[in-house]
Amino acid sequence: MNLTKKDLSAILRKELKLSVDISDSLVDEFFQVIKTTLRSQKSLKLSGFGSFEIFASKERSGRNPKTMKNYKIPSQNKVRFSPTSKAKYFLN
Repeated sequence: MNLTKKDLSAILRKELKLSVDISDSLVDEFFQVIKTTLRSQKSLKLSGFGSFEIFASKERSGRNPKTMKNYKIPSQNKVRFSPTSKAKYFLN
């Protein structure tokens, strides 16, 4: 099951009895803070849940399967998530 931003907003409305506008803005603001923090600090730790970290993938070579031509795939920034031991425990 995928959990969308709309689903998160609906859960907040139900659990906290918030209006649609407030719950939508809370979810949007939460993800905006995560994005801003990762851009500026390169890592984010959520206590009891896990940590997000930005890392650079290595440059590698790829091949177009249709034309069989080789090309370079440039290095990219990616996000890695590492759950805490508490999060691993409640998942299993």
